[in-house]
Amino acid sequence: MDIPLLTSLRGAAHKTVRTIEDRTPADRDRALDGLRALALLAVPVGHWLLEGFHRDTDGALHNTSLLTAFGSLSPASWVLQLLGIFFLVGGHASVLSLRRATGRGEPTGTWLRGRIVRLGRPVLGVTAVWAVLLPVLYGLGVPEATLRTGATLVIQPLWFVGVYAAVTALTPYCVRAARRWGAWAAAPLAAVVAAVDFLRYGPFADAMPSWLSLLNLLPGWLFAYQLGVSWGERGLGRRAARSLLLGGAALFAALLLFFHYPASMVGVPGQDRTNSHPPSLLVLALAAAQSGAAVLLRDRLARLLRRPALWAPVTIINLSAMTVLCWHQTALLSAAVPASFLGEVPGLTARPDAVGWVLVRLAWLPVFAAALVLIGRTTRRFEAPWTGVTRGRRAAAALLAAGFAVFALRLA
Repeated sequence: MDIPLLTSLRGAAHKTVRTIEDRTPADRDRALDGLRALALLAVPVGHWLLEGFHRDTDGALHNTSLLTAFGSLSPASWVLQLLGIFFLVGGHASVLSLRRATGRGEPTGTWLRGRIVRLGRPVLGVTAVWAVLLPVLYGLGVPEATLRTGATLVIQPLWFVGVYAAVTALTPYCVRAARRWGAWAAAPLAAVVAAVDFLRYGPFADAMPSWLSLLNLLPGWLFAYQLGVSWGERGLGRRAARSLLLGGAALFAALLLFFHYPASMVGVPGQDRTNSHPPSLLVLALAAAQSGAAVLLRDRLARLLRRPALWAPVTIINLSAMTVLCWHQTALLSAAVPASFLGEVPGLTARPDAVGWVLVRLAWLPVFAAALVLIGRTTRRFEAPWTGVTRGRRAAAALLAAGFAVFALRLA
């Protein structure tokens, strides 16, 4: 690279780092932001590493998973499944935000409406854009099966937003529970999940209705959020964190070794059981261990993020949180769909059934990341308030989003 250009880039990067550092309030909890950024990055990295495609004779792409051929790699999903950390940090942050809002006299309903709107804008944006993209891509010759695969991938991460909105709405009740029982407020949620797991996997499983597992959806993800609320209310200290870490790890091992839970923390095509949709007790065990570790490492992480060069990327990721969540699958598809016209491209459109695929897919990760950055430069505007957008345009966006959601959910 040309030396003057390299020097210019370094200078610009240094200026950005210093600007972010200077604008960071002195009382900012950098550890929470660091944990949130780590959990956010795990979502695209996990999807980009474990999700693959296979191309049929008509050139259409179909979704598959690396874990279908390499089940021995399932432990990688234990590291990449950090939604427990995200809900933990979300609960803690919501307590602080609600406390500030009530301190300035803002009604709880107003606070909640603001949080929900912030979550909803990016979701509305990505689904509306894809509603327009589908007919355009079809007109350009993209097979219908490929479009169905793409729609399924785009809609998959968005379930998280709905669940997160639901648990956020329960924040005032979580605060009351935390003030009364501390970290133990999360125990009844784990008990509910354990009871449902017993019914759907135990000796009476054949007599249970198929919808029974849905009872785990809210308590399963509320578990870590409640721990975060208790943490924010100072009801989750280091002693309780050590118990969560050790107890969660022990339960995790027992469920795998003695109760034969699936090893993968993500859904694998072809398996009749899944841990994450909705969450099983294994997910809660992992979330408990991760939460305990997060609380214990908080001070060390805060000291580490005092370094401006480490703090700057954490800030940028947090400012683009919903963009990363909503658009990372689009970044993957932006490479895979054009490649499907070229045939079976290693690590991209070829079936993930060889070790070499993993190595080539690792080489594709910077391409996906660059695509996400380019897409995010345009789509990040959906995270900001939609000032100047007429009511008619908002209604049109909502109608497009609803149409895409119906199309995608019919495929699930």
